[in-house]
Amino acid sequence: MKTIIIGGGKIGYYLFKTLRERGRQVTIIERDKETCGKIAEDIDGDIICGDGTDLEVLKEAGIEEAEIVAAVTGTDEENLVICQIAKLSFSSMKTIARVNNPKNTTMFKNLGIDNTVCSTEVITNLIEYALNEEDYRIVNTFGRGSMVLAELTIRETVTWCNKMIKELLLPEECVFVSVMRGEEVIYPKGDTGLQNNDKLLIVTNYSVLAELVDELYDGGKRKWKSRKMKLQA
Repeated sequence: MKTIIIGGGKIGYYLFKTLRERGRQVTIIERDKETCGKIAEDIDGDIICGDGTDLEVLKEAGIEEAEIVAAVTGTDEENLVICQIAKLSFSSMKTIARVNNPKNTTMFKNLGIDNTVCSTEVITNLIEYALNEEDYRIVNTFGRGSMVLAELTIRETVTWCNKMIKELLLPEECVFVSVMRGEEVIYPKGDTGLQNNDKLLIVTNYSVLAELVDELYDGGKRKWKSRKMKLQA
């Protein structure tokens, strides 16, 4: 998975650094030569000095192979243009835009930007989880990016399979919204059973989602205090 970051300010710098530390394939574009030099002194990675609104610069950065473009400059207008260029040139690409003025959030979404966020941590988490993974994906974010609506796919190998909802245990800050079984949408009750290939919609935060993904798909050991599943009212 390749990510391209445009903007080498504080958010872009720490986003680039964090993703590199996590082993992600990432390139950063920054137009200021001095800023590029400072980034290069601290971080070993692909750094391109150029205008992120220039399609040729984006191609040099490898946008044709990228799956995510994160525009995190200090200007909302520039972030919007970058994401629109990415969308128009490569329609399947995920776009994430930093929004400096919260009033622009709705406009950005109406213009086709996939995610609009305001902090480094939220942007990093979106890149970690926003892609359509085989077993889980983020459907939407809200609360200024602090909460997520996530879809988890039940497999035969996970502990939740063939159990009723009332038997499930979850960490705090996690609400069970619905079960999708093929074309059928099931509103969860205590005696609703979970089957192979069911898709669960939950509302939670990023840290809890990471724990759930690790527990369900990566063989983790539960780190939270057990409690009964909450159902959406």
